[in-house]
Amino acid sequence: MTLYLIRRLGGAAGVLLAVCAITFTIFYLLPADPAAAACGKTCTPERQALVRHMMGLDQPVWRQFTDYLTGIFTGRDLGSGPHALHCGFPCLGYSYENSLPVWNQLTDRMPVSASLAAGAAVLWLAIGLGAGVTAALRKGTLTDRGLMVGAVATASLPVYFTAVMLIWGVVRIAGILPYPSYVPLTDDPPHWASNLLLPWIALALLYAAMYARQSRSSMIEAMTHAYIRTARAKGLPEHTVIVKHGLRSGMTPVLTLFGMDLGGLLAGAVITESIFGLPGVGQLFYDALRRSDQPVILGVTLLAAFFIVGANLVVDLLYAVIDPRVRY
Repeated sequence: MTLYLIRRLGGAAGVLLAVCAITFTIFYLLPADPAAAACGKTCTPERQALVRHMMGLDQPVWRQFTDYLTGIFTGRDLGSGPHALHCGFPCLGYSYENSLPVWNQLTDRMPVSASLAAGAAVLWLAIGLGAGVTAALRKGTLTDRGLMVGAVATASLPVYFTAVMLIWGVVRIAGILPYPSYVPLTDDPPHWASNLLLPWIALALLYAAMYARQSRSSMIEAMTHAYIRTARAKGLPEHTVIVKHGLRSGMTPVLTLFGMDLGGLLAGAVITESIFGLPGVGQLFYDALRRSDQPVILGVTLLAAFFIVGANLVVDLLYAVIDPRVRY
């Protein structure tokens, strides 16, 4: 297990290094003038020259990449002299549009995206796994067909359509819930939940459909294995056979899918946050795209890569807990 953990950590570090190199090449080497893009459309030539110096674009390419990598782990000074700026650990860049380090902007928005991702994940797991396991245990019945038809219909609806319909029906027509506006969890937990309920539902309906289909197929396959027949022959209660033996071994593909989805959502749900006006990382990314704020775009890209790689690493380590057949 220790050797496997070391290999996986080394692989994760290699993936993140490759992502850093690719994103650095895309955002700093391919554009005609990264300093002009970072400085903005109304930037003066003097300020553009200052930004170019502070970004280190007057240095050799290898030095630029080395400074960028070391800045992530130790922080760095951008420029020199009276105009120098200090970008603290971890330095993911500096937004000259907002005059703020990228990391500060990400940490300000992260609670919103984390709240959105966590609540939606709980809902889609409860709905998707419940529907998928129920359909698998009633394979071929009307219940099975009805649940799968519902899953396909739900998956066919894009999240922006579902979000708009929820706002129109629940907020404007019924007036059951207020229009979503983020309230910190520590300030008012009930209002935090009520304001995020519609975004949670919009995301959960989309993801729950995929999880229902995946968990159904996994459970059907798991329930045909020989150890299931052995457990039943030993006289174990049916719920023990289903939960302890069937569900645990059948959830490995679902766990892999969950790691990818949750890792991606932690870096922001661009469409959902934009429609509901939530000030999360996804909204920050969308605003940065509109302004061509390359340091912010690069920072969000690296953050997303970190969360996805980290989530998959955790999932790999949890395999042995979920599935007793797995041993490293």
